[in-house]
Amino acid sequence: MTRAAVFSAGSWGTVFAKVIADAGGEAVLLSRNPSVVEAVNGRRRNPRHLPGVVLPDRVRATLDAAEALDGAALVVLAIPSQSLREALTGWAPLVDPAAIYVSLMKGIETGTSKRMTEVIAEVTGAGPERIALVSGPNLAAEIGQEQPSATVVASVSHDAALTVQGASHTPYLRPYTNHDVVGCELGGAVKNVIALAAGIVTGMGYGANAVASLITRGLSETARLGVALGADPLTFSGLAGLGDLVATCTSPLSRNRTFGEKLGLGMTLEQVTAEQFEVAEGVRSCRPLLYLARRHDVDMPIIEHVELVIYEGLPVADAFKSLMSRDPGPE
Repeated sequence: MTRAAVFSAGSWGTVFAKVIADAGGEAVLLSRNPSVVEAVNGRRRNPRHLPGVVLPDRVRATLDAAEALDGAALVVLAIPSQSLREALTGWAPLVDPAAIYVSLMKGIETGTSKRMTEVIAEVTGAGPERIALVSGPNLAAEIGQEQPSATVVASVSHDAALTVQGASHTPYLRPYTNHDVVGCELGGAVKNVIALAAGIVTGMGYGANAVASLITRGLSETARLGVALGADPLTFSGLAGLGDLVATCTSPLSRNRTFGEKLGLGMTLEQVTAEQFEVAEGVRSCRPLLYLARRHDVDMPIIEHVELVIYEGLPVADAFKSLMSRDPGPE
């Protein structure tokens, strides 16, 4: 039986703990909230992040990182991307030297423009054979309801990918393996920013043509950056690329699309941030992604205009007009 420590007990972390249990394993959620721990252990629920979903008996919660990590073969990381470095610095000494780190995070670190697997390797000293990531069209609420979905487990180590695949294969979640860590990780990070743009145009009242155009051109931007960083371009036509992008840009369950939609409706950044319950990773990732693109001389106009809206206060109408007035070129 695979035992996993899942940090932390947000919506996706809680759902992935359920997935591990439903696949025959055991998962311990780390939470900072005593009421969440009580609800998970006493009532088999996480009403704060996953109302209505009953958790299996093999999911439990704790406030103690050492307890969560005791005997864990998988260390699943599902915390806000910008918190990873500091949090992992404290947890890493408690991790079994043979355990596999599994990133569920889809962001880029501010200040370094590093991907999450790069941060994990840097902080823990773990080799690439002990690091994997899970990425795909995985809206937590739907998977929590056991609606059918597929995902990608990426690692340079075939054995590590197979281990995580086996630990997360359920009747409702079908995981595929992939060796392209860079491509899968970039697909997950960039799509959050594209989803902000898709939400903005939706909030402005535009329809399917505008959203489809953003999805398609956003995928092109993602692939350009990915190829510059050594990714396999075919990755972006798969689950961790197009699949994740479509789900995040079109579903009202997507926190990034929802955040963007509120901006498009005229709310300020401060108003949306105060109102939104969970982190929209694209808000913090757009600037380090733009730095990464400029470092590699990659043109990413959608990312650039989202960054201008978020950090420079460019009105959304002006951003949309600027994007549409760029000189046309070949596809």
